[in-house]
Amino acid sequence: MSESPTHRHAGRRRVVLAAMAALLASCGGNTYAPPPPPEVTVAQPVERDVTTYLDVTGQTRAIESVEIRARVKGMLESMQFTPGSNVTQGDLLFVIEPDLYQARVDQAQADLDSAQARLQSAEEQFSIAQAVFAKKAGSRTDVVQKQQARDEARAAIEQSKATLVAAELDLSYTHIYAPINGRIDRNLVDVGNLVGADESTLLASIVRQNPIYAYFQVSERDALEYRALSGHGEKGNGDSEPAPAYMALATDQGFPHAGRVDYAGNKIDPSTGTFEARAVFSNPDGVILPGLFVRLHVPVSHGPGLLIPDDALGSDQGGRYALVVGEDGTVQHRTVEVGTVSDGLRMVQKGLTPQDWVVIVGVQRARPGTKVTPKRTELPPAETAEMAQPDGQAPEANAK
Repeated sequence: MSESPTHRHAGRRRVVLAAMAALLASCGGNTYAPPPPPEVTVAQPVERDVTTYLDVTGQTRAIESVEIRARVKGMLESMQFTPGSNVTQGDLLFVIEPDLYQARVDQAQADLDSAQARLQSAEEQFSIAQAVFAKKAGSRTDVVQKQQARDEARAAIEQSKATLVAAELDLSYTHIYAPINGRIDRNLVDVGNLVGADESTLLASIVRQNPIYAYFQVSERDALEYRALSGHGEKGNGDSEPAPAYMALATDQGFPHAGRVDYAGNKIDPSTGTFEARAVFSNPDGVILPGLFVRLHVPVSHGPGLLIPDDALGSDQGGRYALVVGEDGTVQHRTVEVGTVSDGLRMVQKGLTPQDWVVIVGVQRARPGTKVTPKRTELPPAETAEMAQPDGQAPEANAK
C-alpha cells in the first residue's frame, strides 16, 4: 500500500524542524572572543649630539661696488674698455675732452710765473727802499708801501699755485681710470655726448665679485642661539672662530658653496624682530652674481638630543605628538617639541625620555588608552652629524 502525499509532506516537515532545532542548539553553545591586541614595533629614542641649522633666504652683494662718474664737463672723446669685461685697477676707461683743461693748466702756470716775477721785483724794491731809509734819504711811508707790495706778491703766488693745482686736478679727471679690480658693465653714455654738464654723469659701474657677500635676516630666537654658538654671548667680542655657512643657488642641489659668517648685527630691529647677518663666499669663477636670491644653511646650535623616526610623529590641534607604550602595553599620547632632522631622524626637544618605548611602526593601529602587543627593536646608531661633509658640502637634511 503506497504512502499518501499528505503523509510524505508531514514527514518532510518533521525532518526540517529537527535540523533547525539541532542548528539552534549548536549556536547557543558559543561565546564571543575579542581579537588580540594589534602588534606594533617600538623603539627607544637615539641619544647623540645634533647640530641645528637655520635655513633662510639671502641676497648676494658685491664685496666692492663703484660707480664711474664724470667729474668735469666736456665731450666724451673715447671709451677704452669692452663692456662686461674684467678690468684691473689703474686701467684707462674713459677720456673727456682734455684739451680745454690742459689749456687751463697752461694758463694757471703762466699766472704763477707772472706772480713769481712780480714777487722778485717787489722784493728788490723793498730792499732799495730799506737801504734809502737807512741813509735817511727816504720816507718810512715808502718802506711800508714797498713791504706791502712784496707781501701781496707773495700772496698772489700762493693763489696762483692753488689755481694751478685745481686746474691740474680737473685735467686729471678727463682721464678716468678703474679704481678697483672687477667686472665693468656697459657704458651708459656713448662717445660724442656731453657729460658732467649739470651733475656728475654716471658712465658705468664696476663690481668686485670675488669673494662675494650674502646678506640675510635672522629671527630674535635664532639670533640668540647663533650668538651663543659663535662666541658672542658672555665674552661680548668677535674673537672666536667664525661660524661656517653654506649657500645654494636656485639651480644647485644641496649646499655646494662653503663660506663663513663674517658679520652679525649689534641690535635687533624692533619693527621686524630680526637682525642682519652676512656670510662671505669664495667666487673665483664669478658664477655667483650680485643681486641673486640664494638659500643659506647656517648652524645655530649644537648639543645632545633625542631622535626618533620622523614617521613616528603625528600632528593634531595640540601640535606634534608621539605614541608611547607603557609596561602594561597601554598606549600613551605624548605632546612633544621637535627640532631638526638628522639622517632621517627627528630631534625631540621636550616630551620624551631615553627610557620611553615609542611606536615607530604601526602608528595607525595604536590608539591612546588601548592596549597593543609591542615588538621591541633598536634604532640603528647614527654618527654625529658634522657641520660639513668631507667634500665641503653641508648636510642637506639638517634644516631647522
